Amino acid sequence: MALAAAATTIGFFSFLPTAYRGLSQLGQIAGCGMLIAFATSITLLPALLKVLNPPGEPHPMGFKFLAPIDRFAERHRIPIVVGTLVIVLALSPLLYFVRFDFNPLNLRSSKVESVATFLSLRRDPETGANSIEISAPTLDAANAMAKRLAALPVVGRIVTLSSFVPDDQDEKLKRIQETAKALEAALNPPKLDLSPRDGDNVDDLTATADSLRKIAGDQQGPGAAAASRTADLFTRLAEADPSMRTKATAVFVPPLQASLDGLRRALNPEKVTIDNLPAEIKDNWLAKDGHARVQLLPKGDPNDNKVLKNFATAVLKVEPSATGTAVSLVASERTVLGAFIEAGIFALVAIALLLWITLRRLGDVLLTLVPLLLAGVVTMEICVIIGLPLNFANIIALPLLLGVGVAFKIYYIMAWRAGKTSLLESTLTRAVVFSAMTTATAFGSLWLSNDPGISSMGALMALALVCTLAAAVLFQPLLMGPPRERALAADDQR
Repeated sequence: MALAAAATTIGFFSFLPTAYRGLSQLGQIAGCGMLIAFATSITLLPALLKVLNPPGEPHPMGFKFLAPIDRFAERHRIPIVVGTLVIVLALSPLLYFVRFDFNPLNLRSSKVESVATFLSLRRDPETGANSIEISAPTLDAANAMAKRLAALPVVGRIVTLSSFVPDDQDEKLKRIQETAKALEAALNPPKLDLSPRDGDNVDDLTATADSLRKIAGDQQGPGAAAASRTADLFTRLAEADPSMRTKATAVFVPPLQASLDGLRRALNPEKVTIDNLPAEIKDNWLAKDGHARVQLLPKGDPNDNKVLKNFATAVLKVEPSATGTAVSLVASERTVLGAFIEAGIFALVAIALLLWITLRRLGDVLLTLVPLLLAGVVTMEICVIIGLPLNFANIIALPLLLGVGVAFKIYYIMAWRAGKTSLLESTLTRAVVFSAMTTATAFGSLWLSNDPGISSMGALMALALVCTLAAAVLFQPLLMGPPRERALAADDQR
């Protein structure tokens, strides 16, 4: 127990120097918790057993019904070990397809209104979600940068302050002026009765309804149907009480007047320049010291992780100073994965050194670590097969796999060195299985959560636990073979 606790604690403390603060804090909490658990196991637990004095078990506590499997496995140890390794190695190309979902929004439930609304808005390029931002020293430099980056096939749209100044304004202003002349009589009639009588309104509604019915005629289609429906509404309004027409006037006329005023202003535009842009727009895109902002949007679905990764990678190659949501997400993925690889290497090296110092045999160290590595590889292969990606939440299951797994393996290697046989049916296996079941109960409760992040954490933890338990209970005893004393005695007899 002391060796298992020390190895697990060292493994967890190996996460402290990593750049991922969440992993570092996990290592600190888990490592200290392991020390506390070991201390209570050798002090408080024996004291409680002494005070409570529970009765002994009436029957042997091992799994006697597994004795036939134990004997079969011992007789066919080599084929089973080789077959297991061959299958795992044959599936190893699946590791290339292990996917890390670096988008933290996917850890939130899309059924929550706020998340669903944001996901819907993010699909619109105008919102600028998952964009890349670059700062240029001047507006001219920003425009030159935009022209250079526009050549990248992954860039869908580039915005600078100059983007708010329309192109070909002279031609467009000329066409607007022509349209304004054509609509002048309708928008600004020479005689306009601002206080019509109710009778005049009834006559106008009736005349308009008749005109709409003539336009619709016997035609079919959405336009004709809309004309007929509007004509019926005008007729009902003309036949209603005067108070109803007064209410309709209050509802429809002021917005219509506002729209017509807006149309009049739109038909009388002035030339747009950088200088006459609204101050709130200029402040968002041009700093007081002259630095200009360049915004890039991806081509394709901005919610797709592959699109974002290709987008950020391509832009960073051209402009390493780029920032923004897309760059932040991709950089976070690299930081987290790098931290886990770094922590895994530190942990394995530290645990291997501790085992070598304690066990004094390189072979025994390998017999402890190989099943642990095998469990990790199988866990990742199954993740690919069932389509379970790694993410910022569930990736912490891998350190826990290391901590729990190395303890199980040490229990078996120490029992094997002590000359124990038939480990599958032993009380040790019963203890390991029940220990794993208590841990699985906690993980299973996370798996049932409605929160996608917590649920994926529970799923990967449960999967990792099953794999490490199988590696310890089923594979490691076969890999170790008969205890050395028994093997030496058999050689002497021969």
